[in-house]
Amino acid sequence: MKPAVGATNAAGPRVGKVRALDRVLLLKPRVMSLVVLTGAVGYLLAPGPFDALNFLAAICAMAGAAGACGALNMWWDADIDAQMARTAARPIPRGAVAPREALVLGLALALLSIVAMTARVNALSGALLALTVVIYIPFYTMGLKRRTPMNIVWGGAAGALPPAIGWAAAGGELGLAPVALFLLIFFWTPPHFWALALRRSGDYARVGVPMLPNVAGPARTCRQIVIYSLALAAASFLPLVIAKLGALYALAAAGLNAVFLWKALRLYGLRDGPVLARDKAALNLFGYSVGYLFALFAIMLLHALVF
Repeated sequence: MKPAVGATNAAGPRVGKVRALDRVLLLKPRVMSLVVLTGAVGYLLAPGPFDALNFLAAICAMAGAAGACGALNMWWDADIDAQMARTAARPIPRGAVAPREALVLGLALALLSIVAMTARVNALSGALLALTVVIYIPFYTMGLKRRTPMNIVWGGAAGALPPAIGWAAAGGELGLAPVALFLLIFFWTPPHFWALALRRSGDYARVGVPMLPNVAGPARTCRQIVIYSLALAAASFLPLVIAKLGALYALAAAGLNAVFLWKALRLYGLRDGPVLARDKAALNLFGYSVGYLFALFAIMLLHALVF
């Protein structure tokens, strides 16, 4: 039977949109949004005059590098992603994007972003951007992730670099302030990710990834979450060395930390308790941790733009 006139034309755009969406998902847009926010805050908090074109170039380069890391991570981890409930619907396991296409896209984006940052912004920010890609792909994704239960601690350094890159892009130098921003994200990453890993420990064990919960057990993981949460609370006040931050940030950090620590301690109290209750508390902490970091950097952004 001959298809109705216009049926192919109607389906074509829908198919095109789906294919485009799959390529966007390959770049991990949620992670990219966090990179853009923290990198922008680092740039805007740095001293000196604001250069709109320089800022736009720096943000686009950081977003491109973040997308490259997402694509390369999915290319390398396609074998285990297909076996895990959380990742089975990603573009490569679904067959929506070919592994080779993800590899080529990731490499091209990484190279373009680093070259653009170096040429248009400055060499220091370009070098830091290259370091981010190196830490996240060969060091973490290809190396540590499948070898050590402390993988996320060291791999988290990649996600902690964007505000320092933004700072370097604005002024061409580093100092105590960007280190403070780096440490805030660095200590946030383990409790954030281990809270999720507690709920997904069966997935990781099945594919042979030695995440802390399935190697050391829930009790030790909950203890480490508390330890890193305390370190995070302390690190969250370090950005006060930045001249543009003040009382509003300090009060917000105090309130957000109080809730974070309460949730971490509540999870610790359930370390040997019923699995369903512990998993619920872990997911609750994981969800809060996302909002926690966005809130802190949003308040920094408010300080940079308004005060």
